Amino acid sequence: MMMFFATGVVGILIGLSGITPPNLKIMITLMSIINIGLGAFFTFIYLTQIQGEPDARKKKRKKKLD
Repeated sequence: MMMFFATGVVGILIGLSGITPPNLKIMITLMSIINIGLGAFFTFIYLTQIQGEPDARKKKRKKKLD
């Protein structure tokens, strides 16, 4: 998630700076906005996960000693 946000911010900074050729400015900026959107989407999915119940088959059962 942080990778999407970081590349999005760096892409926006590079896309709007003077070192980029004029014909690529809009492309780099739009791709950076898509990266930030993906980061927001995956953050939302990660934070709204529903915890599943533990599987009863995986529990260790103690042996009864008579």
